[in-house]
Amino acid sequence: MLTIEQMNNHTRKTLVGHLGIEFTVSEDGYVEATMPVDERTIQSYGYLHGGATIALAETVAGVGTFSIALPEKSCVGMQISASHISSARIGETVVAKGSIVHRGKSTHVWDVNIYAMDDDRLISTIRVTNAIIKNRNPDVFSS
Repeated sequence: MLTIEQMNNHTRKTLVGHLGIEFTVSEDGYVEATMPVDERTIQSYGYLHGGATIALAETVAGVGTFSIALPEKSCVGMQISASHISSARIGETVVAKGSIVHRGKSTHVWDVNIYAMDDDRLISTIRVTNAIIKNRNPDVFSS
């Protein structure tokens, strides 16, 4: 199981770091992460961008799958289905709460709900399917 520190350190110089995503909880089959609604994550009208929301959900599901896969396994996103229910405005923070709903040998399916942290308003509900693949870099989190 990956630690929160390992996840946050590893993703700092990636899209995840650029979007300000920080992991806060990691348990077997459950992951939480936060993301600020700021100039990096909004669309031109000052609302949270749907693409940033989907990136957050795919990140949570991907790290969740990676953290519970065998050391020789990794994952790639295979399918995403998103419903945007509400929105968040610049200055807010959102939290993604991801739970695994299917843990197969070749696929994992996650439900990720994204909420505004201030009032627990549901922003988006997203289902992510990950394909389990051979890990070509098994030492990626060893440092």
